[in-house]
Amino acid sequence: MVEQRLDATFRALADPTRRGMLAHLARGEQSIGALAEPFAMSFAGASKHLKVLEDAGLVTRRKAGRAYMCSLRAGPLGEADKWLRQWERFWNVRLDALEALLREKPE
Repeated sequence: MVEQRLDATFRALADPTRRGMLAHLARGEQSIGALAEPFAMSFAGASKHLKVLEDAGLVTRRKAGRAYMCSLRAGPLGEADKWLRQWERFWNVRLDALEALLREKPE
C-alpha cells in the first residue's frame, strides 16, 4: 500500500506543471482557474493535472459556488521524503567509506 502511494506521489511530481501547481497551493487554497493561469493552460488542462495530484492524495478539491477550490495535502510528500532519506543515508555511508579510502592512500 505504501509503495502504491509512493508510486502515485512520484508520478504526480514527475511533471513540472504539477510541481508548480503544488508550489502555488503551498501559499494557500486556490481556484482551478488561478492554478491554470501561470501555465497559460485551459481549465480542462489544469483539471487533468489536478486529477493526477488528487489521485496521489496531494490535493483536495471542493466546490464553492461556481468555482472549484483546491488545497494542498502535504502528507504524501512526507512519505516521499522519508523514503528518499533512506537512500541519503545509504549514499552517505558509501561516500564516507570512499573518503576514508582516499585519505589512506599514499600520494
